[in-house]
Amino acid sequence: MIVLGASAHLAFLFREVGQERVAEVVDRSCLSTVNLCEVLGRFACDGHDPVEVLNRIRETSIEIVPFVSDRAALAAALARALRPRGFSMGDRACLALAVSRDLPALTADRVRIDIDVGVEVRVIR
Repeated sequence: MIVLGASAHLAFLFREVGQERVAEVVDRSCLSTVNLCEVLGRFACDGHDPVEVLNRIRETSIEIVPFVSDRAALAAALARALRPRGFSMGDRACLALAVSRDLPALTADRVRIDIDVGVEVRVIR
C-alpha cells in the first residue's frame, strides 16, 4: 500500500510526466480526503462537476481515507517544520496519513526529496 499525494494523483489522471510511476501502484494506494478535495477542486476549476469526478474515483480501487482528528493533530504537528518550506495543508495531510499507517508517500513535488518525517517519500518525476 502507498499514500498518494494530490500532485501524484493529478499527474496520473492528466497523464503528465511521471504518471507511469503512479500507474504501477494505483491499485494498491490510498488517498486522504484532504487530498481528494484538492483533486476534485482542480477538476472543478477546469469546469468539471466534482461529484461526477468523485463518483469515478470511487469506482477505482483507491481507498479514500477520512481525515480524522488524530491525523489532523499529526498534520498540525508537522506544520512548524514543514510550512516554512512550502508544505501546504494538503501536503501535511498526505504525510500524516503515511506516518499513521507507516506507508510510503508518493508525490510529484520535487522539493519533497530531502525531508525526514519518518516515512519514505517517493517522487514520480
